[in-house]
Formats: sequence, structure tokens, C-alpha cells
Amino acid sequence: MAAAAMATSGVLFQNYRKPQLPKIPSVSRTNATSFPGLGSLTSQFNGIRISHNTTDASYGLSTNSAPALQPIVASRVCPFTGKRANKANKVSFSNHKTIKRQQVNLQYKRIWWENGKRWVYLKLSTKALKTIEKNGLDAMAKKAGIDLSKK
Repeated sequence: MAAAAMATSGVLFQNYRKPQLPKIPSVSRTNATSFPGLGSLTSQFNGIRISHNTTDASYGLSTNSAPALQPIVASRVCPFTGKRANKANKVSFSNHKTIKRQQVNLQYKRIWWENGKRWVYLKLSTKALKTIEKNGLDAMAKKAGIDLSKK
């Protein structure tokens, strides 16, 4: 009886096949026209956009030129000197180090612009303020590549 059960179980396992997953059609240059609503796919890993346009000279591949959406946050960077926050260690009495940030001393200042004959409101570091007093606003703006006529 045990041999018969083994024989039948062997037959069952012999005929057993794993269930096959349905095949998903791959998108390539030749069959991309069969998916008219596809548009373009963008990979989140390497920034490559795959489009179904077969007349594209790059064969459906192009680099993603649009930057990722990020929240709008006022940057703590001086536009004149380029100063930004510094990472430092906060050391306790027991010599335990925790990372802290040393922020730039940014100030909102109203500065008289002689060539424009008007006041200019700027967000700049105190170091840039001293340099502007020494060299002049026009020289600093030209060196930093800032157009004061917009502001």
C-alpha cells in the first residue's frame, strides 16, 4: 500500500507544474506603438526617460532635464561671499561629541546703490557687509555675478 501511495504521489509530482505568471509585454522601439496611451516612462533611479515616439533620433531614450520637485526653503547662503553653514562637534564634559551646525550670520540690510540711485534690500552675511563697505556695492555685485537692477 505504501509503495502504491508513493507511486501515485510520484506521478502527481511528476505532472505538477508551477503556475506561470502572465507575461507583461516589454516596451521597446518596435512595439512601443502598440501602447498609444503609454506616453513616456521616467526611471526614478537613473533619470532616463523612455518614450514611445519612434521618430525620436535617440531611439526612445533621452535624459531627464527637469529637476526633481523639492520644497521651497530659503537658503542660508550669502549670495556675495558664498558662505554657508559649517558642521562642527559639540563636545560635552565627558568628551561626547554631537554634530551641530554653525550657521552663517545673515542679515537683511537696506543698502544705498549709488549707480541705481535707490535703496536695495539684500540678505547678506556680516562679512559681505564689511567687504561692501570697503570695496563698494557695484564691485562686489559684479564679482559675485549679481544683477542689482532686478532687486
